[in-house]
Amino acid sequence: MSYAIIGFGKIGQALAKAFARKGLEVSVATTRDPESFASDAAAIGPTIIPKTLADAVKADIIFLAVRFESHPDVAKALPSWEGKTIIDATNVFPVPEELDGLPSSAFVAKAFTGAKLVKGFNHLIAASLAADPIVEGGHRVVFLSSDDEDAIAPVAALARQLGFAPVKLGKLNEGGAL
Repeated sequence: MSYAIIGFGKIGQALAKAFARKGLEVSVATTRDPESFASDAAAIGPTIIPKTLADAVKADIIFLAVRFESHPDVAKALPSWEGKTIIDATNVFPVPEELDGLPSSAFVAKAFTGAKLVKGFNHLIAASLAADPIVEGGHRVVFLSSDDEDAIAPVAALARQLGFAPVKLGKLNEGGAL
């Protein structure tokens, strides 16, 4: 299984730290040239690999850690996202009128044609995502929601591998509002 994080702001870097802590390789990408953030990636750890967006989207499981309004631009990186699992770690605030009361994940799912979408890792602030998730003998919780049962299992397994305790909240219309 291969992993990528699209977006290398606070959330993207926090997720990269979680991977580095466990010695797991993950590609990181933005719309910029990878050289522009290579030193930041290297500072996190040797398993954090800067790549172009075109190369990063070859991963099996992809964290979307960009501003919500940037997700359509990322979605254009592939004509079809068939066979990919997207973990939507975006948050939208203030809520745009065009969402018309729907969870933002419904719009992300529509943009990433053919992908399996899991909403998750978005309810924790960057500092909490970056910190060791094992706290006082317990594991920090990450909530996961998806309309695709097959998508939840590998994302939950990854969450456990990163040290988190995944909690399934149901379908996107139920738990996707997080």
